Amino acid sequence: MLNFCTLFDSNYITQGVAMYESLKKHCRDFHLYIFTMDDVSHQIIKNLSLENVTVISLNEFENNELLKVKSTRNKAEYCWTCTPFTILYCLKRYKLDHCTYIDADLYFYADPVVLVNEMQSKSVLITSHNYAPEYDQTNTSGKYCVQFITFKNNSSGLLVLNWWKNACLDWCYARFEDGKFGDQKYLDDWPERFDCVHVLQNFGGGIAPWNTTKYEITKDFCVRDIFNNKRRRVCFYHFHSIKFYDGKMKRGNFLYYKLSRKYLGLLYLPYLCRLLVVNFRLHRKNGSIKLYNKLSIIRLLWKKFKQS
Repeated sequence: MLNFCTLFDSNYITQGVAMYESLKKHCRDFHLYIFTMDDVSHQIIKNLSLENVTVISLNEFENNELLKVKSTRNKAEYCWTCTPFTILYCLKRYKLDHCTYIDADLYFYADPVVLVNEMQSKSVLITSHNYAPEYDQTNTSGKYCVQFITFKNNSSGLLVLNWWKNACLDWCYARFEDGKFGDQKYLDDWPERFDCVHVLQNFGGGIAPWNTTKYEITKDFCVRDIFNNKRRRVCFYHFHSIKFYDGKMKRGNFLYYKLSRKYLGLLYLPYLCRLLVVNFRLHRKNGSIKLYNKLSIIRLLWKKFKQS
């Protein structure tokens, strides 16, 4: 069985539930531990009674180490600080043999067991950004992406995880400073610092807006590397650029990255439709979840189609 954990608050609950539903559709045997970062998200997720899910509130999860730094960080920075803690909590509290942290804005198209199995005897699995040259942000955002990261519950895995946890406690901010950025730049030298770290080779685990120009996508959800002609099935797509504020879809990075009409038609349009369905369902459960503004989505999609 695969063990996953994720965290989100009420602003990302729609993406988080959509991610869970995609995982449930494609992963044959899994359990997901959801860390709810505010009371609204906790109440809603608990009431949904999702299959194969354990819901963990902030009150259960927060410890003195986290509470000491909480006031020094904004909401995003605090979530980043919490990431290694969520993995460690799952490994210790539930005595798991491994746990994979996944971002709430991922969406699965195949069973991620092929990704976890790739690490074989290694104790830690990390994924590269695989930047397209025109979007290379290695120097500021890091070579590797904290989107899908696995730790085994053994001495080697715990060594790396505790190192990361302590580093994030010491410094975890949404700015580039002294070679650091958030929780992510810390991963840059892991393959050299630790001999137990495996970098995922299957590029189907980690297709994202910053690398789509490297890969052609097909109707059967496979991608072909245009440089070496290798093909892989899309295991998950990272919808990093999809954000909402007060129900309206934000322009932000969605308009920044170049996306082909195939990506927009095969991935983005169905995903956004799925978010609308999930969002409507959650809004009916709790009116504090803002209904997504369909017109804002249509306008931005139309802009992207015209750009492509």
